[in-house]
Amino acid sequence: MASTSHDELESADERIHTTSWSVNLEHPRYADDEALVVEDALAAIEATAPGRHVNLVSHGDCGHPETYLFPALEAAYGDNLDWEYVEQCGCGGHVTRVYV
Repeated sequence: MASTSHDELESADERIHTTSWSVNLEHPRYADDEALVVEDALAAIEATAPGRHVNLVSHGDCGHPETYLFPALEAAYGDNLDWEYVEQCGCGGHVTRVYV
């Protein structure tokens, strides 16, 4: 993944992203709230146009996304979309790429 500063990452919002993008789920409010990470991750996925992907950049304090995010993605989407763990950022966060 290309290096992206935290200032360049977008927040989850209501518009549909017609290009691949990254959502910043590393703000302090996410540090101890896995449920909020999942909620905003699902909103980001819904805001991503088919054929594109969204990088979910989650807070390191929540731990590896396989423990809380991956099960939520499986429950919400099953086999209807694909995701992969990309890397742990130098700041401690985690990047999960979801293909819509």
